[in-house]
Amino acid sequence: MTATPHALELATAAAVACAEKLAIDVVAYDVSEVVTITDVFVLASASNDRQVKAIMDEVEEALRGLGAKPVRREGEREGRWILLDYIDIVVHVQHAEERAYYSLEKLWKDCPRIELPEAVLRGNEQARAAEAAGAAEGAL
Repeated sequence: MTATPHALELATAAAVACAEKLAIDVVAYDVSEVVTITDVFVLASASNDRQVKAIMDEVEEALRGLGAKPVRREGEREGRWILLDYIDIVVHVQHAEERAYYSLEKLWKDCPRIELPEAVLRGNEQARAAEAAGAAEGAL
């Protein structure tokens, strides 16, 4: 069994929304073969708590436009790792430190990675470049 077309549509919209708020390393995995509760995990990270929340807001707005509302939201108060459960997809927006520590990609590395639109891939590259420039500037 693979992810449903509806799940893929939601995952793509969520990934684009993440990229629009300059999320870092936006990826999506088809976990339908190994997880019974959802079809797709979308992972994204941000460099600070405020950006994590902004990404979450953008994802919710984008998916609301497709008629989807989260059935569960976790971690909003802390702003370090927010989980949005849409049943067909689960979106994880993490602070970069949590993303590195928990390494969700390692858990799902055997699952097929979903091809995301070019805009998301370009956004990933731009976000990495901006983060590297900020780190270099901070080192001076």
